[in-house]
Formats: sequence, structure tokens, C-alpha cells
Amino acid sequence: MKTALITGITGQDGAYLSRYLLEKDYKVIGITRNLQSGNSNGLNFLGIENDVQLVEANVFDLSNIIRLLEKYKPDEFYNLAAQSSVGLSFEQPIGTLEYNIISVANILEAIRIVDKKIKIYQSSSSEMYGNVAQNKLPIDEDFIIHPASPYAISKAAAHWTCVNYREAYNLFISSGILFNHESVLRRQNFVTKKIISSALKIKQNELDFLKVGNTSIKRDWGYAPEYVKVMWKMLNVSKPNDYIICTGEAHTLQEFIDKVFIKLGLDPQKFVKFDKALYRPVELEVIYGNPHKAKTELEWDYSLSFDDLLDKLIDDEIKYREWWMSRKSK
Repeated sequence: MKTALITGITGQDGAYLSRYLLEKDYKVIGITRNLQSGNSNGLNFLGIENDVQLVEANVFDLSNIIRLLEKYKPDEFYNLAAQSSVGLSFEQPIGTLEYNIISVANILEAIRIVDKKIKIYQSSSSEMYGNVAQNKLPIDEDFIIHPASPYAISKAAAHWTCVNYREAYNLFISSGILFNHESVLRRQNFVTKKIISSALKIKQNELDFLKVGNTSIKRDWGYAPEYVKVMWKMLNVSKPNDYIICTGEAHTLQEFIDKVFIKLGLDPQKFVKFDKALYRPVELEVIYGNPHKAKTELEWDYSLSFDDLLDKLIDDEIKYREWWMSRKSK
């Protein structure tokens, strides 16, 4: 039985990756900052809360990570923890930079000290590339990184730290450069979660309207439960590398909103209002990538259409609402 250590286990990707690894008979150890205040709703919703072991650790403390590695002797280490909100990073730039960079440096240094055979997955981000001219899209692994937010800067620094440790110390480190990937386990401050949950509340007369910012932006949206599968694939090939993970096509946020509302029998023009206060200081207008390398080298098979994605997200949100209401009534 292999052992995997996962930071960010209570987040969207952490919960779905845990389920996937458990299906492959892994022992899953989840690192959380605080066992008492940790939000394990995702693990509970997926029915795996009793199948993973949560341990408290401070990723700012190198000795803390070293002790964890020595105790659990993991085969694989998945670093998914981050301050991952672009919008919040403009409000809290120092905290975002500190957490997203120093935590990665500590993890890599601890593994270098304890056991160089531990395979490492680092969660990188498409936000690292910044505003790319539309005539140069799609983005591939060789694109120049030009971050346009404190979050993107932090992920770019963490990404290059991983490249440096891979090259300098011959560590097995693969970075997944994931484009937007959504699920019902997104936090409410993510726009896709906000759109779908708000639309369902409007349909149930629990909310009057949805308030949004710039809806002309175009993004490459995928389904998180499918994206986590490629994380495992990256650590189970012969050589480490960095991979773009995406669908290869972009859709506007307005199209996302319109389709969700129409699928639920709602008129978006009636129930959606615009608020300039929700615009970001710097916004990526359009971004999408080329998943060719991951599909060929990792044999990653992703075939969901945009409409399929929305159907899954809506169905999952309905199930989550039912699950949440049943928990509250107990």
C-alpha cells in the first residue's frame, strides 16, 4: 500500500484527489493547519471523512514538515494548499505571497533532507502566464510567464522553485499547470460556485438576483474530479515534468451565466445585475491552453463538453444542497 501526503486536503482538489487515491488503495494522510477549525465538508460530502487521516502541521515550520515525513514515510507528496483566490490576493498581497512561496520552499527542502525518493506534485496555475495576446493563444508549456496578480506572482515563484529543486537536486517534481477547473466543492468566493448556487436560490425564491462584475472575460473551464486524475498520472510516469491541464477552448463568463440560468428555466436578463465594484484591478480578458502534451505523454483522456460540464456542476450543486439541508435538520 502506497502512502500519499496531501496539503490542502479540505479544499476542492484535495477532497477529490483523496477519493481517487483511496480508490487506488492508497493510505491518505491529509495535512491541515488546524484540526479544530478545518472545514471537512468536502470530505464529508464525498463520504470519505473516515477513510483519510488528518494531521495538524504548520508548513511555515521546516522541522514540523521533516517530522511528518519521517513519521509517515510517504511515497508521494501532493502540495495543493495555497491562498488560491485571485481577487483576495489583491486585498491580501503579502499574506498570499508569503504563504504560497514559503510553504513550497519548506516542503521541498524537507523532502531534500529526509528522502529524495519521495515524488512531489506541485499545483501550479494558468494565472502565471498573465495577459497573453489573443493571436498567440493557446498557451503551452513553453510560454513566457508574465503574472498579472499577487496570486499569479506567488504561483510563478513557487513553480520556478520546483524547477530549481528538480534540476539542482534531481528530485522527482511534476507541476500541473491547471486552468480553471470547477466543482460543487468550490468556495462561495469563486464565481462559478456563486453563479450556480445563486441561480438555484433564485429558483427557490431564496434570493432576488445575482450580482456580477466583468462578464466579458473568457476562460478555459474544466471539471475538477477529472483534473485530479492527471495529478496522479504525473507522479506515475518514468520522468517528472510540467504539464498544461485544460480543455483547449474558452467561453465567456456571460455564456456561463446565460447557460446556467436557461438550464434552470430562469431569464438571465431579469435576474443578473452588474456591479463595477466586483471588477479586478487587472483582469485577464481571455486565456486558454493546449493540453496536447498531457494527453499524449500521460494518456489523459478528458472529453467533457462545456454543456456537459455545466450539467454536472448543476446536478452536483443540487445534490450538495440536499445533503447540506439533511445535515442541518439532524
